[in-house]
Amino acid sequence: MKKLLLGVVVISGITMANLSQAATQTAVFSGGCFWGVDAVYKHVKGVTEVVSGYAGGEAKTAHYELVSEGTTGHAESVRVTFDPSRVTYAQLLQVFFSVAHDPTQLNRQGPDEGSQYRSAIFYTTAEQQQLAQSVIQTLTAKHVYSAPIVTQVAPLKQFYAAEAHHQNYLALHPTQPYIVFNDLPKVDRLHKIFPDLYQP
Repeated sequence: MKKLLLGVVVISGITMANLSQAATQTAVFSGGCFWGVDAVYKHVKGVTEVVSGYAGGEAKTAHYELVSEGTTGHAESVRVTFDPSRVTYAQLLQVFFSVAHDPTQLNRQGPDEGSQYRSAIFYTTAEQQQLAQSVIQTLTAKHVYSAPIVTQVAPLKQFYAAEAHHQNYLALHPTQPYIVFNDLPKVDRLHKIFPDLYQP
């Protein structure tokens, strides 16, 4: 289980790397079903766009029905576009590890099982790679979790946007049972743990 001080642990153990200060940057995270991860990052200040999609496989298999078989190499992912002057990549990592999913679950997340639901960070720069690996090392050294972190850190080859009906799913289906039980609690947790980062 996570300790509620996870955000403090990351901030105290990791320096905010001097990632290039472009107007916007992108990050790609995989943490189970993309509906919930998408919803969490849409509520983070400084995030300008979140797209649900697939990463880790080939273009020809970047379709929900094929990805759901768990044999394509793809993981359900979200591409987060953010303003680094308002939110840092390190802060997005904090949200990933403490709110968006459980990084100790191997090839599953909650009720969903299969490699397409694996925990993964697809980096787009060497700086993102270094920071992601440093965060994992810090969390491991401080024993923040009772089980090992299984998050993969891999280069992003290509991100493929998911079908239109998977985009912004939580906002469009807030009463759907899966959303109510699995994803709305994540948004609530973001508000409680990171009130300064939360936007309605």
